[in-house]
Amino acid sequence: MNIAGHHAIITGGASGLGKACAEHLTSLGAKITLIDVNAPACQALAEQINAQAIIGDVADDAAMTDAIASATSRSGPCRALINCAGIGIANRMVGRDGPMPLAQFEKVIRVNLIGTFNMMRLVGAHMSLSEPLPNGERGVIVSTASVAAFEGQIGQAAYSASKGGIAALTLPVARELAQFGIRVMTIAPGLFLTPLLQNLPEEAQKSLGASIPFPKRLGHAQEFASLVAHVIENEFLNGEVIRLDGALRLPPK
Repeated sequence: MNIAGHHAIITGGASGLGKACAEHLTSLGAKITLIDVNAPACQALAEQINAQAIIGDVADDAAMTDAIASATSRSGPCRALINCAGIGIANRMVGRDGPMPLAQFEKVIRVNLIGTFNMMRLVGAHMSLSEPLPNGERGVIVSTASVAAFEGQIGQAAYSASKGGIAALTLPVARELAQFGIRVMTIAPGLFLTPLLQNLPEEAQKSLGASIPFPKRLGHAQEFASLVAHVIENEFLNGEVIRLDGALRLPPK
């Protein structure tokens, strides 16, 4: 699919990987809807790239149903959904203070996994009713997992479980939506220079980068965005999780 002129919804689009996707897809001629809980950042970026800003929780059924209706009313049928909304809580399952609070695990699963599934099902239903493109394709869904889905580190039980769930969703949902001409892909990034890591001291950033076989640096958000664009454009990519990590394999800690 050539994204130019088509509508893409990006969750977590106000910062980090989602922001990079919004800026890159805009440069390719896409019409963008940003969904994020950070109202000031979301609205500021929307003004900058002439996008629609919707403030809301991706795991909220009613709110996201309304969000999709508003987005498609403004920008037409959604042809690409980019799921970048996510959070991370680092905590051992059993630590010095006892077991990890169950509420922490539930929160990460709710935002990362349930939020991703919620958007997939709602946008997938919308796409299934859209007119197909000349090649029979109706849309593309790209979700964001993590290499932690496969090599979760100590303290990442909740995060790894949520991202592992996203990876596991990819093939069954791709098989289910294939009948509608909807492709489903997931990208599992490694260590990227997102706002979280940018706050670390430069020496700490270099140390993390040195752990990557090649190139020995942290990933750039633009590299993630470029892969998202390629997934949208490449009609034969479907039902797969792509690691974007410079051959990194996470150690236990």
